[in-house]
Amino acid sequence: MSGSQTAYAGGYLLLLSNVACVRGGRLLFSGLSLRLAAGAAALVAGPNGTGKSSLLRLAAGLLPPFEGEVTRAGTVALLGEASALDGDRTLAAALAFWARLDGVADARGRVAAALAAMALESLGAVPVRLLSTGQRRRAAMARVIASGAAIWLLDEPASGLDTAAVARLEEALARHRAVGGIVLLATHQPLALPDATTIDLTAVAT
Repeated sequence: MSGSQTAYAGGYLLLLSNVACVRGGRLLFSGLSLRLAAGAAALVAGPNGTGKSSLLRLAAGLLPPFEGEVTRAGTVALLGEASALDGDRTLAAALAFWARLDGVADARGRVAAALAAMALESLGAVPVRLLSTGQRRRAAMARVIASGAAIWLLDEPASGLDTAAVARLEEALARHRAVGGIVLLATHQPLALPDATTIDLTAVAT
C-alpha cells in the first residue's frame, strides 16, 4: 500500500438523490440517482455536452443541483481540466502547498508517495510550467493522491497519458478503492475500473 493512502472508515459515502443539473439556462439531465459507498466506483458515460464535467462539479459541491440532493460523507478531491498547480513553483513545492491546504498530516511524506505513485520522483525539482502535457496530467493526479481525500472525482484523468502512465493511474485507483476510497470518474478512454457502476447521461438527458 502506498504511503499516500489512508485506511478509510466504512462510513464514507457519495449519494445523489433524483438530481437535475442546469447550465446556461439549459437542463442537461434530471432524475439522476447514485449511491457509492466505501470502495465503490462509478464511470460517467455520454457524448460531449451531456454534462459529465457538470456532474462531477455538482458532486464536489461546486455547483448546486437544480433539483434533488447531494450528500457527501468524507473529504473530496476534484481533478478537472486544469492541473490547479502553480506554474512558477517546483512540482514538489506545488504539491506540498495543496497538501498543507488540505490539512493532511505529514505533507512531505504524502507528496513523496504521490510522486512515486505517478512515476514523477525525478521531476520534483522541476518548475510546473516546464512539464509536458502528460507530465502535468500525472502531476494533477498526484495532487489528488496527496490530498488524502476519501472521494475522488476525476474528469478525463487519462487524457494525454501513455500506456505506462495509464497503468499507474489504474493502480492508484485500485489502491484507493482497496482502502475504502470512492471514485466517480468521467473518461473517453478505456480504464480498468472493476465492478464500477456506469452512469449513462444520455439516459437521463432532456
